[in-house]
Amino acid sequence: MAKLSIFNFITLNGYYKGPNEDISWHRHGGEENEYAAEGAQSGSTLLFGRITYQMMASYWPTSQAMKSFPDVAVGMNKSEKIVFSRTMQKAEWSNTRLVKDNIVEEVKKLKQQGKDLTILGSGSIATQMAEAGLVDELAIMVDPVALGTGTPLFEGMKQNLDLKLTSSRAFKSGVVLLSYVPM
Repeated sequence: MAKLSIFNFITLNGYYKGPNEDISWHRHGGEENEYAAEGAQSGSTLLFGRITYQMMASYWPTSQAMKSFPDVAVGMNKSEKIVFSRTMQKAEWSNTRLVKDNIVEEVKKLKQQGKDLTILGSGSIATQMAEAGLVDELAIMVDPVALGTGTPLFEGMKQNLDLKLTSSRAFKSGVVLLSYVPM
């Protein structure tokens, strides 16, 4: 069976996005870019909620993305992608499929088919998958910043998610990558 991973970055006080979907506080140094480029080449199917998908689709296919982060842009654009949304009518970013209903059942089916899956951003999708017991690993980049307000990564989760730390890595920027598996 394939694994489902969550990759996200958060603030010291646990927010994965600030007001108005702001993620400008995340540090994008050279080491973080190398890590992102490696991840973009993993072959994992990328899973998004609508808001994250629209943000990613508006950036990664652009010439600015190719200029600033060429390896990540190539990986993001060629990756197979699924966007979960009840309101979108179509998904136009290359290699993207739209799923409107039964997202937990869809992820169960995809895991059984043997293709690794990675949720990027998309806190509500991450929460739903965690509550369904489908998450196999989490990679969380903690930025050395605290926001006055924002949205917690697992906002609204109704049960505990006990985790075991499997590795950590400190970047020169002060960002710390923490990798976990559920206990």
